[in-house]
Amino acid sequence: MNFQPPLDDIQFIVHDALNAPAQLQPLPAFADSDAGLMRQVVDEAGKFVASVIAPLQQVGDTVGCRWVDGEVITPPGFRDAYQAFWRNGWPALACAGEDGGQGLPVLLEAVLYEMLSGANHGWTMAPGLLHGAYDCLKHHGSEALKAQYLEKIASGEWLATMCMTEAHAGSDLGLMRTLATPQVDGSYRISGAKIFISGGEHDLSDNIVHLVLARLPDAPAGPKGLSLFLVPKWLPDASRNLVLCDRIEEKMGLHGSPTCSMRFDAAIGSIIGLPGQGLNAMFVMMNAARLHVALQGLGLLEAAWQKASAYSQERRQMRAPGARSSREPADLIALHPAMQRILQTQRCWIDGGRLLAYRTAIELDLARQHPDPERRASAQRWCALITPVLKAALTQQAFYGASECLQVFGGHGYIREWGIEQILRDARVTMIYEGTNEIQAIDLLLRKVLPDGGVALAGMLEELETELDPGRAADLEVRHRFAQLKQLTQAISAAASSDPALPYQAADDYLRLLALALLSWAWARIEAAAGADNKRWQAPAALQQRVLPEFDMWIKTLTAQCSAAGKRNCDAPS
Repeated sequence: MNFQPPLDDIQFIVHDALNAPAQLQPLPAFADSDAGLMRQVVDEAGKFVASVIAPLQQVGDTVGCRWVDGEVITPPGFRDAYQAFWRNGWPALACAGEDGGQGLPVLLEAVLYEMLSGANHGWTMAPGLLHGAYDCLKHHGSEALKAQYLEKIASGEWLATMCMTEAHAGSDLGLMRTLATPQVDGSYRISGAKIFISGGEHDLSDNIVHLVLARLPDAPAGPKGLSLFLVPKWLPDASRNLVLCDRIEEKMGLHGSPTCSMRFDAAIGSIIGLPGQGLNAMFVMMNAARLHVALQGLGLLEAAWQKASAYSQERRQMRAPGARSSREPADLIALHPAMQRILQTQRCWIDGGRLLAYRTAIELDLARQHPDPERRASAQRWCALITPVLKAALTQQAFYGASECLQVFGGHGYIREWGIEQILRDARVTMIYEGTNEIQAIDLLLRKVLPDGGVALAGMLEELETELDPGRAADLEVRHRFAQLKQLTQAISAAASSDPALPYQAADDYLRLLALALLSWAWARIEAAAGADNKRWQAPAALQQRVLPEFDMWIKTLTAQCSAAGKRNCDAPS
């Protein structure tokens, strides 16, 4: 069964739950982006994904990419699909009109990439960094570089990579050794090796634009000594640059995406931004990528749920306990409570996660385009706080949720024929790349929440409370969770002053706690938008019985950690 974009669900979240056109169309940049246009773009994107990208999912996994004498050959059909993708304008949705883009909201790009990831994660890795490369070059590139490369990247005619990781330097970027030597003509010669480079070499596009972190000869040690360089595969004079792919990795999943070991042998490059400011420029790309990784998790979980749900409607075993329906066989496994628990739990995360991810995409547009400085600041606060939460929580749920969905198949899920095991393998890497989920948690708690004692987070939660109905029981529960979260945040902040290790120990649990609080808020919004008579959008029983009770567990766990930290401080010798 190929992935089917859930267009009705997506349209409900965009238009009914979030009322996105009313938020975005008043902005001058999106004056033409009315509800009709948004619906049309989503529907056409769904048709393209279903007909062109989804059918390549299996061949991407079984045939995979091949490395032959430094060149990478992608699976059959991948190049044709990519050429159709960029020629039909899909990479350019959210790029500015002056750069050859369509100037549409980031929300529509988010919807597109969620569907692409669910349909074929391996293929989607190729264009997955275009949005970040475009933003990075647009904000930090020289006018000469932008004139030469920006439109090609915006359109997707040329693909891009992000070259950061070195064999000895994973998350610790300050250990990088790749060297950039200035030349008399103003260019640089880049020498060094990078690993784990997604799409470092392939046959999908006619050129590949590498964005490479490297160190100038006189640069100080550590991350502050890094600069960013644009290094094309093919130079403007049509000669081949000295950028070489030594091999592609044999991976657990994502066989349709070449993960390359790259070597730069005095390759010609151009600096992006100022010397020593490479991380500032690169993190424009990284932050854009993190929302897209969250969307990958969402798409993969949707794909796993679709397969498991369809199988449960076909597979017949023993009679389900209490089955009374005369309209369907009583022995369908879809009627068994154990299977319903699995499917409903994932549905809770998919629907609530989709609302939160799309809300984040809307906030990105508001942060860039809204005329009111206070509203822009509020949107920027949302994005700073919520992006690491979504990246970590949705990718974790994608992997563990896909494993649960595989369980629906029993032994059939463990063999390749049904395709569910591929989703599980493909999903695992999303918890690692673009900053591991542990790094996301540390970023959230130690850099975003604790520096101001939780004031920014409390302000965001209070804004969300204004969107709740004080007369609804579910909304009152959300308010109570927010109050508990704010109280716990203050306790962690106080305890951290005497136990600096505590926030690092608590970070992962704290991120999960915040994700659950936000999920409860998202479901309150969904139910309010749907109304009591809409059975599709009534919260599944699993939300109250299995998902949200986890919030109470983490409250108790983190409270105990704070108490233990205080006791250790009291017991410490003076």
